[in-house]
Amino acid sequence: MYKMFLFSIFFQVAGFGQNYTSYFTGDTSNITTNPKGGVCLMGGATEDDNAMKWFLQQANGGDILVLRATGSDGYNDYLYTTLGIPVNSVETVVCNNANASNDLYLAERIQRAEAIWFAGGDQWTYITYWRNTPVDSLVNRAIAERNIVIGGTSAGMVIQGQHYFSAENGTVTSATAMANPFGNLVTVDNAPFIENEYLVNVITDTHFDSPDRRGRLATFLARIYADNGTYGKAIACDEYTAVCIDTNGIARVYGGYPAYDEEAYFVQANCDLVVQAPEICSAGLPLTWNLGSQALKVYRVKGTAAGSNSFDLNDWKSVGGNGDWLDWSVNAGVFSEIPSVSIDCVLDLGVEADSFMLPIYPNPSTNKLKIETNGMDLSAAKIIMYNSLGQEISVPVSTASTNFIELNTSGLENGIYCLSVRLGNKIMCRKIVKQ
Repeated sequence: MYKMFLFSIFFQVAGFGQNYTSYFTGDTSNITTNPKGGVCLMGGATEDDNAMKWFLQQANGGDILVLRATGSDGYNDYLYTTLGIPVNSVETVVCNNANASNDLYLAERIQRAEAIWFAGGDQWTYITYWRNTPVDSLVNRAIAERNIVIGGTSAGMVIQGQHYFSAENGTVTSATAMANPFGNLVTVDNAPFIENEYLVNVITDTHFDSPDRRGRLATFLARIYADNGTYGKAIACDEYTAVCIDTNGIARVYGGYPAYDEEAYFVQANCDLVVQAPEICSAGLPLTWNLGSQALKVYRVKGTAAGSNSFDLNDWKSVGGNGDWLDWSVNAGVFSEIPSVSIDCVLDLGVEADSFMLPIYPNPSTNKLKIETNGMDLSAAKIIMYNSLGQEISVPVSTASTNFIELNTSGLENGIYCLSVRLGNKIMCRKIVKQ
């Protein structure tokens, strides 16, 4: 009877001027279980019950901690009783200010949790409260050392990736982002925050169906390449859709299909193309990442009650169940989506692409373009020029020596091109302006 009494306890810890407010439901004695790990990404709006059951099952009967900066105890009864998955306790800690991150009570609650859930809210508040504090370091240690399951909805999902839209200056629409990918609202960040092996080099987006956010996600990926020289990947969820990633790297999609078109998207640069970099991603200019309308390869998955449709994050191409492939592109700030076929490659994240850089001049060019070799043997290099549609353009070599290669660009129309120099498994791409 004593144990049953403890399970029925609900209490609130709060005080005037306190840095945090705690709402607790369940057994006050701590137990240690062996959590099963994983990540649950929720697109916002109402939580998907089946995905949340998966989240609780991964905690393996342990203690659930909900972190948020606004709101109160809305998750407690839902997670502890409504879903019918036994857990030891559910505690919500509302951080009332940034000082809560240094509170010993919050540190202790993170260290005892088998599952941590980040509620919706404002991701910039979460970043300013928790990044580079004991909160993110303890959460990351719990993921790495105790295999806890972690997740979040809306802003709580946004902060899960290695890259994230910080919303430091407010939100941004697709139209605004594509019109100027370096505008002050396009705040794409990758300063260390939440660290998870399943989401390395990944950015997430939420509320994907309301409003349309495809163009801004394409812009975020273009910025990742422009800022870091690497190709990021993306996972996006409609409002009532969830992606649950197990420790084998398999992402299962939960939602209300076929009653509702609730979908998740897995997005990456099209590695089937020789050139993958955006044609134009510069401050003050509309984004062009077109490449023959095939710049981005997308797998769209319907979310079902059983999570029966899946995507393999180990290679980003193997699928389970039903989904369809799409090509996304942006041309002069205008987004396009067309049906496509499955990808047949594994994306090079760009590490090798930055492994050599050669001087190319003059740029802008008129009739000639010179590539200095810097001592490299380019006799076996494949040199290709692409126009803004991703079409290969013939550019003859007028001079080749051990010191430089000179291309005859007199036959090119004025405009913007991409020059690709591929040598073995390494590639260099540079934007060229012909005038």
